Amino acid sequence: MARVRYGARTEAEIAAARTASSKLPDIWSTGVVAVWESDPDAVAVVLPPPLKPTGRPLVRVNISKVDLPGYPLGAGSFAVAAAHDGVEGWYPLVMPMTHERALIGGREVFGEPKKLGEVTVEREGLVVRASLARHGIAFVEVRGAVSGDLPLPEPAQKTDFYFKFLPAVDGSGFDAEPVLVHCVRNEKVRKLERVTGDVVLRESMYDPVADLPVRRLVEITLGEKTTDQRGKVVERVSAQALLPYIHQRYDDPQQILDGPPEGSA
Repeated sequence: MARVRYGARTEAEIAAARTASSKLPDIWSTGVVAVWESDPDAVAVVLPPPLKPTGRPLVRVNISKVDLPGYPLGAGSFAVAAAHDGVEGWYPLVMPMTHERALIGGREVFGEPKKLGEVTVEREGLVVRASLARHGIAFVEVRGAVSGDLPLPEPAQKTDFYFKFLPAVDGSGFDAEPVLVHCVRNEKVRKLERVTGDVVLRESMYDPVADLPVRRLVEITLGEKTTDQRGKVVERVSAQALLPYIHQRYDDPQQILDGPPEGSA
């Protein structure tokens, strides 16, 4: 009988896949990062417990083109500064990706709020434009001009916070206790430039980032970097406390709260 591809893989095939994934070379991305101070009350209100605000109400958008072997990837992240158990990092609200492959591991393994979207990073001479778009709306746009080189930072560790959960089959909440994940990234930068420009936030019912306005722009940079990441479950969290924030993950949260219709198979 010919190989049935949906059948179980052998132990050797599974081991080979794990070995291949553990030996990936450095993958470099070119991206724009903008950081600003926003409304402290708005930043605080989007943080599910046990996350807490930091000393500054910072918001960060990262818009990148990633040099993946075989095809380029557009990747974005819109995050607010947060702290947990003495660790400061970032809590992403939405992470648009241009390919489904980039969604799977992030959402299913780490609990990242990734969604399919359009990611644009363009440079013409000194002029730079980067944007994140979904449903035909460029809800974040960063635009400006390169105004000089910046010194390269030392390799650094950065932490993102994610909530990993599965909506309940009957629509009553979650199938198991949600968990809080610390995702630690080791970042190396090989080129960094200052950008003089601005950040435009456009109204979108699906990605309401306009509720976190630019009160004071801290910096815009254009850089080339590579990162690796590892995640760790640090604690189980209250399902009751997290449920009011579940709409952050979905365009239509009612879809997962309704449960299956009676008699459906």
